[in-house]
Amino acid sequence: VQLQASGGGLVQSGGSLRLSCAASGFSGVDWALGWFRQAPGKERTFVSRIRWSTGRTESADSVKGRFTISKDSYNTVALQMNDLKPEDTAVYYCAGGTQWSGDRRDYRNWGQGTLVTVSS
Repeated sequence: VQLQASGGGLVQSGGSLRLSCAASGFSGVDWALGWFRQAPGKERTFVSRIRWSTGRTESADSVKGRFTISKDSYNTVALQMNDLKPEDTAVYYCAGGTQWSGDRRDYRNWGQGTLVTVSS
């Protein structure tokens, strides 16, 4: 199982970025993919998740109405981030698992992070 995250960068407050996570090795599994983020000196926290088979999604209250998770193409999940704020600055990670959960401990497979920096 491999996850490859991409799309991070530097953006001004109010701007947008689109992150992608390419997943492989999940065939035959009803998997869920989650996005988490970790700001400097803080714990890794849940952002959004999607159940691949049903398209069911859920997002943290802090990003609702601004971030949208979706199936982008075959085995790729996107995180569209609009109206970005400086407090969104973090390393963003995609993770795969089978449970429908916002707890990072329930995700067994992690991609490398991609840095998102939002300037004020």
